[in-house]
Amino acid sequence: MEPKWEPIRGGYLHLDIGGREHRLYVEQAGSGIPLLCLHTAGADGRQYRALLNDGAVTGRFRVIVFDMPWHGKSSPPDGWWNEEYSLDTAGYAHLILTVADALGLDRPVAMGCSIGGRIVLELAAHHPDRFRALIGLQTGAFVNRYYDLDWLHRPDVHGGRIAAGIVSGLIGPGAPEADRQETLWHYMCGGPGVFKGDLHFYSVEGDMRGLLRKIDVSRCPLHLLTGEYDYSATPADTRAVAEATGADFVEMKGLGHFPMSEDPERFREYLLPILDRIT
Repeated sequence: MEPKWEPIRGGYLHLDIGGREHRLYVEQAGSGIPLLCLHTAGADGRQYRALLNDGAVTGRFRVIVFDMPWHGKSSPPDGWWNEEYSLDTAGYAHLILTVADALGLDRPVAMGCSIGGRIVLELAAHHPDRFRALIGLQTGAFVNRYYDLDWLHRPDVHGGRIAAGIVSGLIGPGAPEADRQETLWHYMCGGPGVFKGDLHFYSVEGDMRGLLRKIDVSRCPLHLLTGEYDYSATPADTRAVAEATGADFVEMKGLGHFPMSEDPERFREYLLPILDRIT
């Protein structure tokens, strides 16, 4: 049997982020309009594997996925053992803009899910001219904590298994079993305290409710997609964002919180029409 190579290019990008040197892992596929993809809290860029292999997308878009620092193949910066990882709005937005500049992206499309879907609101409000369009997956302006985050970083609890257990109910019930299990595996692989650190932004610091009135979709189109089975960023939460900003919104039937990885075939049915509009 001949080996099969996927058309994905991967490598490490050395860059300064917030005054610290980082070695960031980046994967790319395709050519055309840059499509910068942002993974969820506690996971990494593997969530976009199917998109990187989708010729209907890569024939028109240069799909770019990076692992945030502390995630996936992007190790923490030097001195990480003396600190506790915690994500905030300013640092997250700075990271995205720094990567876009380092790769020389001219008004890319940015698409983020969960925490990535939240940060696109910050980009839309404060950096609309930097992007051709923004796509928010599972976007809510804020969510109150509905479980104790301390369970995610305790010496007497298996961090990977508790992370997967917490997110397992957010996957749509019709997701193919192999895709469901791969999505959970991404969470089982997370570093100690990383998921908890991301959720500091998601459920503590990153409150975008007061920012919505600043978003002008005539300057940068904002497209919102949310799975019907997501109880973290619910369809109602996303609909409220759309009504406050004028963004377009579609509820994705049968899907949950991780549409691009839990059921890629169903997700593309909703994404491709948006990409058609952008092109």
